[in-house]
Amino acid sequence: MRRPQLTGRAAILAVVVCAIVMSLAYPVREYIAQRRQIAELEEQRARGLEELRRLTEQNRRLSDPDYIRQQARARLHYCGAGEKCFVVADDPARDDRSDRKAETRPGPKVPWYQALWESTQAADAGTGRRAGGTGQAGRAGDADGADPGGGSR
Repeated sequence: MRRPQLTGRAAILAVVVCAIVMSLAYPVREYIAQRRQIAELEEQRARGLEELRRLTEQNRRLSDPDYIRQQARARLHYCGAGEKCFVVADDPARDDRSDRKAETRPGPKVPWYQALWESTQAADAGTGRRAGGTGQAGRAGDADGADPGGGSR
């Protein structure tokens, strides 16, 4: 007679192994999650330390009077007492940049104060004149039928 392949001992061993695996699954999952959280916190700490180092360096530079003077000259075009300062109007490098900007601009732009003045005059007169245009009077029904004043009196 042949012996059965699955004995009682083998079944008990399989149940014990399954119980051990199932009892270890949750702690292993928690361990992995905690390791991931530790790695994220270490990365966050490294970023914080780098930001602290950068801000400390910036604070040190801003405490230096020479650096303050340098920044005032560069950013604000500040001229110290007793110094002669000049502004170069014909800078070839600036001309190249301004030519590129001029190519991308769509026509002349009306200054803000002119647009404000025209809109104030149009509102006072009730003419429906468009502010910021070419300076010519335009009625509400002329070009597009829109009334920029929001209605008539």
